[in-house]
Amino acid sequence: MNKQIRQNICRTVDQAVLELKQQGKLVSKEVPAAGLEYPKNERFGDLSTNIAMRIAGAEHKPPEKVAEIIAKALNDRIAAAGDDYEKVEIARPGFINFYLSFSCVIKLLEAVLKEKEKYGQSDFGAGQRVDIEFVSANPTGPLTVGHGRQAVIGDVLARTMSFAGYEVTREYYYNDAGNQMRVLADSVRVRYLQLLDEKVELPEDAYQGEYIIDIARKLRLEHGEALKEADLKVFKKAAESEIFEDIRSTLDRMGIVFDVYFNEHTLYTTGKVWKVVEELKQKELAYEKDGAVWFKAGLFGGGDDRVIVKSSGEPTYRLPDIAYHLEKLKRGFDLLIDIFGADHHATVPDVMAGVKALGYDTEKIKVLLHQFVTLTKDGKQLKMSTRKATYVTLDELLDELGKDSVRYFYNMRRMNSHLDFDLELAKKQSMDNPVYYVQYAHARICSIFKKYREKTGVKEIEFDHVKAETLRLLKEPEEIALIKTLGKFPKLIEDVALTCETHRINDYLYDVATQLQRYYTDHRVISDDSALTHARLIMIRAVQIVLQNGLGLLGITAPESM
Repeated sequence: MNKQIRQNICRTVDQAVLELKQQGKLVSKEVPAAGLEYPKNERFGDLSTNIAMRIAGAEHKPPEKVAEIIAKALNDRIAAAGDDYEKVEIARPGFINFYLSFSCVIKLLEAVLKEKEKYGQSDFGAGQRVDIEFVSANPTGPLTVGHGRQAVIGDVLARTMSFAGYEVTREYYYNDAGNQMRVLADSVRVRYLQLLDEKVELPEDAYQGEYIIDIARKLRLEHGEALKEADLKVFKKAAESEIFEDIRSTLDRMGIVFDVYFNEHTLYTTGKVWKVVEELKQKELAYEKDGAVWFKAGLFGGGDDRVIVKSSGEPTYRLPDIAYHLEKLKRGFDLLIDIFGADHHATVPDVMAGVKALGYDTEKIKVLLHQFVTLTKDGKQLKMSTRKATYVTLDELLDELGKDSVRYFYNMRRMNSHLDFDLELAKKQSMDNPVYYVQYAHARICSIFKKYREKTGVKEIEFDHVKAETLRLLKEPEEIALIKTLGKFPKLIEDVALTCETHRINDYLYDVATQLQRYYTDHRVISDDSALTHARLIMIRAVQIVLQNGLGLLGITAPESM
């Protein structure tokens, strides 16, 4: 709902409660500020507050009785409140529900038309610096379908939080060292030697994708046989360079650009990893046993004691992750958001325990775990394995579906729900396909504008400086309901920024498209009534603005024709 309207109603509630206290009808010494939410069921009004339930204990009265006292005062104040609501009712167990007035509905429509591409944008998160880490795939192979979900979730969240006023940094964390990179280098070396007709076998644990052969082929083309005795470092550097370039290219196709690429290896070269061990030992929170270094993670909610340095001298995955989070916190971010796959669920508590043990505020870290993706085609699941090359790359998915469908489908379910990605549905050019359905709503609005211009000869439809009496012609129940839904967009942006539930944008846009489709079923936009036609053109222009802004947050185009 429009922020100004919500603030007006909240102030009205606060003022009414204050006056009731002065009159002795309420006795609470301290009353919290009223907050407003949307009722789950629309028959319970447009906005609701639970203030009566929050103070019922101090009032020594049942919540419904307190709600009755406040509701009566609010109904008595309707004229003084600027007609933002036409009535107030109560509902069990003590909710106070507001029904917006018609004049308030017109205000909602005017706000959309006035703010246009900035509608929904706010200073909600102003002054807060947020770092969002996502994708973070190591350069051992191309991005696959499995990487796509967090890529989209992270980017949509970053766009939404930026729209809500936060200063957002998109960060990609990767590691170009360790055993997996040695395996990668050796895989390329073997393929290179095979191209030279050398009799060498690919190791069992090698990477077997076609991309390995492509890298080897390029090396042969550039160097001939000169690398037959070359060190693995040569093959590692070549593979890393080619693969990372491929990853960047794929992300670019997805419309995703990172501000920071952070290499885990720098945590070692700068000594930050070993500094963590030293500090834990100084605090007597780490000890040596069986040649390894153990961290007392259990003291900080991390379960049992954990090995952070193996007996071989190599750190476990927990150690650089702890150092990395400390490094980000030292950069001055107010909030760190990590987006990981569900397989990280066991890692997170140990890392948070390490951060807490070293005296840092883990409340500044929010970890989002998304469930995995199952790709289906013709009703059958496509199985994926990066090592064995039995996978579908993100590029292949983009080739088949295009960016819009890929992004919409990845973001259309709660991240804690498993995602069944139906290739056949995503390809359909029909109303069964949800992204097509939403985009078609926008395209149809453009078509109506074109039809009106052709019919009337008007070059530009007047959407600015519209007279209030024109908007007051929008009195059909479907029109009122649709405008109220448009009014929910700004609050939706704030809610998504707080909860990180990006799928709610998809749900909202689908709801807008559905309401618009139902409206078309019962009402004609262009008719012989020129004044009513103009009013309805203005209304669907507001719908168009909201669809454009919402699709923009999803990183999806708003087509003019389909």
